[in-house]
Amino acid sequence: MSAQGSWRPYMGSGSIALSVLLVVAALLVIAAAWRLRQPVALRGPDKFVAGAIVTTWSLAVVMFLVALVAFVLALVQQEPNVVGPVDPITKFTAISAVISFSVIWYLTRDAGFWVSVGSAIVGTIAAPMIFELPFDLIVMSRTYAPHPAPLFILLFFLPLFIVEVLSLAMFTFSPRMRLSRQSLLIFAGMLLIFAVWALFGMAYPYEPIPIVLNVASKIVAFAVAVSLFVPHSTTTLRAALDAQP
Repeated sequence: MSAQGSWRPYMGSGSIALSVLLVVAALLVIAAAWRLRQPVALRGPDKFVAGAIVTTWSLAVVMFLVALVAFVLALVQQEPNVVGPVDPITKFTAISAVISFSVIWYLTRDAGFWVSVGSAIVGTIAAPMIFELPFDLIVMSRTYAPHPAPLFILLFFLPLFIVEVLSLAMFTFSPRMRLSRQSLLIFAGMLLIFAVWALFGMAYPYEPIPIVLNVASKIVAFAVAVSLFVPHSTTTLRAALDAQP
């Protein structure tokens, strides 16, 4: 970690290869969107599974906070003069979260108070993870970490990945969530912004261009979450995992 950021940017051919990979991923998502003719409602978990998801998510959050404290303490011990980087992004994340909560509540208000508020809560929790999960996979190996770096990187990221995956799973808690072609296309747009950002090394948002690309991709991630709750006239209930005798 340094005043210039908490991860090292990609350079040269690594930057180009990452950008190409992200473009390919975006094209695959666009192809999936093209094949999705109608919005899909994923069957939500039963009460036991939902409770297990929330419990595991809560424990993973605690594990991540403990790992974060251990990470920072080790870094300070090894580099007493370390300086934390400026964070210009959090305020945009907070504003996006407030707007997303309000919009999701408004879109689902006809379903009743508990469904609309619950949908807004799970949507707001999961929305930033649409950005964070692929982003963390990209910068994980580039993160500045105390020694031994591999151990501390795993200590930091493993509980974080659990939090991110389970947060996304919470989308299925809402009976109003629908996976649509529009949602996939917006997500592909986020990956394309990532691809442009990769050409600039996926650099920490310290200079104007990385800041703009970081903020833009995060706003698009929140737009993906909101789009999952847009009402549709017709939907198809996905029967996967529901094939029981």
